[in-house]
Amino acid sequence: MNTLVQGYDFQFSNHVFGYNDFPDSPPVNGLTNGPSPVDESSSSEGESLQETDYSDEVLKFISQMLMEEEDLENKPCMLHDCLALQATEKSLYDVLNNHEQNAQSPNLDFTSETSSDITTLVNPSEVYYLQPGLVQEISSSRAKKNRYREDGDSIEAQRSNKQMASNVAESEPLEMYDEVLLCPNTDNPLCDDIIEKKETKKSSEKKGSNRGRPRGSKKQGMVKEVVDLRSLLMQCAQAVASYDSRAVSALLLRIRQHSSPLGDGAERMAHYFANALEARLAGTGRASYVAFSSRISAAEILRGYQTFIKACPFRKISNILANKTIKKLAKGASTLHIIDFGILYGFQWPCLIQALSGRPGGPPKLRITGIDFPQAGFRPAERVEDSGRRLAKYCERFGVPFEYNAIAQKWDNVKLEQLKIDKKNELVVVNSLYRFQNVLDETVMVSSPRDSVLSFIKKINPDMFIHGVVNGTYNTPFFITRFREALFHFSSFFDMYEDTLPREDQTRLLFEEEVFGKDAMNIIACEGTERIDRPETYKQWHVRNVRAGFKQLHLDQQLVTYVRNKVKMEYHKDFCVDEDGKWLLQGWKGRVLHAISCWKPAHN
Repeated sequence: MNTLVQGYDFQFSNHVFGYNDFPDSPPVNGLTNGPSPVDESSSSEGESLQETDYSDEVLKFISQMLMEEEDLENKPCMLHDCLALQATEKSLYDVLNNHEQNAQSPNLDFTSETSSDITTLVNPSEVYYLQPGLVQEISSSRAKKNRYREDGDSIEAQRSNKQMASNVAESEPLEMYDEVLLCPNTDNPLCDDIIEKKETKKSSEKKGSNRGRPRGSKKQGMVKEVVDLRSLLMQCAQAVASYDSRAVSALLLRIRQHSSPLGDGAERMAHYFANALEARLAGTGRASYVAFSSRISAAEILRGYQTFIKACPFRKISNILANKTIKKLAKGASTLHIIDFGILYGFQWPCLIQALSGRPGGPPKLRITGIDFPQAGFRPAERVEDSGRRLAKYCERFGVPFEYNAIAQKWDNVKLEQLKIDKKNELVVVNSLYRFQNVLDETVMVSSPRDSVLSFIKKINPDMFIHGVVNGTYNTPFFITRFREALFHFSSFFDMYEDTLPREDQTRLLFEEEVFGKDAMNIIACEGTERIDRPETYKQWHVRNVRAGFKQLHLDQQLVTYVRNKVKMEYHKDFCVDEDGKWLLQGWKGRVLHAISCWKPAHN
């Protein structure tokens, strides 16, 4: 689908859209989102870095999406939906091969404690053979242990999750949102049900805690037991690995007594990790993971994502670095072609669009090829196309000529002719931020799709390849090692939220459950092609990129200094920004969580 929006010759005699024309979003725990108080030294483009910092545009972009597109309330999250579809896909060879192994191998099963007539397979290689009805029965039998597992089998819920035709083209003008405060702390009707359920559960727990206590006893006499939740989780993971269901039940019971989605960071993490361990033992990892795509709407996820962007600098800093680098590279280009692997909703590009609109001599023609995994349903490219329509309206608003090409398929299946590259007349930039972790590697398939995509990018021969990665060490096929590394990694995120957001913040609860909890479920409870969250360290990605034929480029030191000062002045003191081997690293309390760098084909 190609959408072409020509440049408009609108004359705004009384007003010109600029960064300062939008209201600042409210602070998070005293942190401001306004302009950074850093040195406004002039760049090589003759303008200060501060004047081209449009990092808050992503917040405005999400706000206008939420207010403008009512159908987001009935659609699942774009990322959740495409990853759920990817997790359920298996090749015919895998199915036949596993079927033969199942016929020859002995049964490894145990009887569920919650239902004497349900036999649950615990061998990870046999997870494929659970009947849908059996999965449903197992999930319902364990609902009492899992506080936040919701019933999504009603007819109304199924109808609301069906694919619907997009109404983006019929939405209201974007200018109406200039007067709307970003991320207002108003009542959120979408979260009312979640809040009510959590409060009901909390009150019932308080009532249940009085059982066995003599009347007239005082709370002052109660001493809370102190436990090491990490140690309990590791013991439970070892018991799960050895299929010791009795030990797992005892350890899970103790973990749930000291964990809660409403507690501190460690207690919340323990709650979601316990859910994943239980699902792995029951053999319902894939069913539990796929259920995340239908239990919550895209609108709710976007509200949680707004809070995430404001609470931590990871995405903002990445956007500033990538967009400023692209703008500098395209200084004299008449056409800029960006090929975005993993575009999702296109949140990165409003910042660049507004920056390009102010380029001396006029903006270049902007071409964006948005590539992402297909969605479930009869219109697999629908939401990738929706992203293009939103960006087209944004370009129309700022007078930037725009063309969009939507591609919805597996990245290693994309063909060069689909990109429609005009190398002689355009500057080509390939961009992929934090989505390569969802591409399978050589531990699953002999011909690594991950390496195939990098080789394809090399074949595109871009002027620059901007690569952002999640720095994770939990991609090992060995379960205990993977669990331990995931425990350390997610501890940083839960601890970060604990120090930057209040515990009662409902968008924090939502994001932790639907994003962190979902990722933990996939990492811990899924195996083989079903486990699609496979990050690597930035050093491992460095080796991959060099092996694929790329040469790393130096980072703009003035820009690195700018983002360092921005994080230091506007965010929590424990956020850190560093540079190592031409990679810009971002982390929390010394642990590297994200990394970004710039590359080009070595022969260039």
